[in-house]
Order: sequence, then structure tokens, then C-alpha cells
Amino acid sequence: MDVKLGRVVITGAAGNIGPTVRSGLREDADHIVLVDTADVEAEGEQESAVKAAVGDRGALVEAFSGADSVVHLAGVADEAPFDDLLDANVRGTLNVLEAARRAEVPRVVLFSSNRVTGNYPIHHHVFPDEPPRPDGLYGVTKVAAEALGQMYADTFGLQVVALRVGSFEERPTETRHLATWLSPRDCVGFVRAALTAPNVNFTAAYAVSGNARRFWDLSAGENELGYRPVDDAARYAADFPDDDPFWHGGPQGGDFAGPDAVLPHLRE
Repeated sequence: MDVKLGRVVITGAAGNIGPTVRSGLREDADHIVLVDTADVEAEGEQESAVKAAVGDRGALVEAFSGADSVVHLAGVADEAPFDDLLDANVRGTLNVLEAARRAEVPRVVLFSSNRVTGNYPIHHHVFPDEPPRPDGLYGVTKVAAEALGQMYADTFGLQVVALRVGSFEERPTETRHLATWLSPRDCVGFVRAALTAPNVNFTAAYAVSGNARRFWDLSAGENELGYRPVDDAARYAADFPDDDPFWHGGPQGGDFAGPDAVLPHLRE
């Protein structure tokens, strides 16, 4: 793909998805800025590392200076006490968007989550423009993060893509992943498309591999971003029982949904 990405900033570069995105963008980026609270080692002159938290808006403005885009991965990625989620996923996203505005970065790719709609039943095919039905406090904060992205697009003209990421794994490790798996290859494909798609205002798209059993619609990714996923968890179906209780009905979030998943964090 002969597309130059310019200068790209990755927040949360040391996290679970960061190394995959970093390596996948390296070939076509002029420079990659790696932002994390953990130590990250830059490789060669094409990369630089900045130790900063998403709570430090001033440090973000400085790190974003001269960037063409920001890929925002940093945050708390599962159920947690609400104050922690609020600080990392809502205030952190606000700081990233505001720093991008101040640094005049034209595009931000937000890593949202499929769990903004995790309380839809598994038999329902969900389109990105349907009302959110978060499966827990984590999902609620991702709904808020998407709303911030929409506001910054509408109010300030920032180009924002919210990728509702599926279950990012090298290969499926549980039955639910036959529907929700996002392969590393498709993850990079969605990010590259989100960075290069023309005519973006605000787009929310499910970032999930082309799994035969998926319950999320892929048309936004294909039509608005120009990416069609290439992997399918069906090739791993023999690893899991066909009669798994997950397929009998219930929320798409599976074990992430329901009182047992949420109540422990309401008691903090």
C-alpha cells in the first residue's frame, strides 16, 4: 500500500495492542511518537518515545506537536472502579482530543470497544448507529469517549474515527471469540484505514475480523473507511464445543455483562 502516514503518535504504546499497531504502521510512517507511562524504547531515527500520562494535557500537547494523526490506545481496558475508569477513559480521552486540537493535529483514531453495545442479545445484528447498550461501567466510559469524539468533530472540525474493537488476540481462546475475534492483521488494517480514509468527520465502526458468527455490522468500516477484514475465526471453530451455553442466548458481552461483572466495582 503506497500511502504515507506522516508523523503518527501512539498513546498507550506499551499496552496490549500498541506493539502490533506500532510495527504495522512503521513501514509507511515518516515518524512514530510512542507515548506511555511505561518505559518504551525507540528503535532508530524513525521513532521517538515520550513518557507521559493522558492526565497530563500539557505533556500531550508537546508530544503531539507537528503530528499528522494520533492513535489513542491508552486507557483502562476492563471493568474497574468507576473513578479509575472515569480518569483514564473519559478525562484521558478529553485530554487527548483537546491536545490534538491545540497542536493542530487533523485526525484522531480512538480505540473504543464492542462493549458499548455489549447488552444487545447475541441474535441481534448491531449497526454502529444504533443506541448504545453498554454491558458495564467500562462500556459506559467508552460511550462517553465516543461522544467526546463526536463533539470535537462537530464543534472543532477534528477528524475522528472511533474503532469499536473486538477481542484482540493472536487466535481465539474462548467460544465467544468465534464472533468477536480481531486478528492482529485485521487490527492493523483497520487502523491504517482509519488514518487514511478521505472525507472523515466522525465515524464509528466495528473493528472485528470477518467472522461468520459475528453480531456486528461491518459496512461502516468498508464503506466509510475502505477496509474489509480478511481473517475469520471460523477456522478455529473445531477448538470449541458447538453446544457452548454462550450460543443459547444472552448478551453479546457474555461474561462481561450482568450483575456479577458490575456489582464488585459498585462496592468499591
